[in-house]
Amino acid sequence: MANNLFQQAKNAVQQITNGQNISQQDKQAAQNAIQSAYTNATPEEQQELQQLEQQLRQQNEIQ
Repeated sequence: MANNLFQQAKNAVQQITNGQNISQQDKQAAQNAIQSAYTNATPEEQQELQQLEQQLRQQNEIQ
């Protein structure tokens, strides 16, 4: 299950960083996916989730 949540978080952030005209709702959904994935993530996955959060924050600053 954790791997599925982890993959969903990665996909959500990827869509936001590659897309244009992303809504605040989409950004919140990506953040929620990241937080859900943390629950059962391995230490390596947690590190990558932190990087995904950073990408999301940077995307929010750009727009």
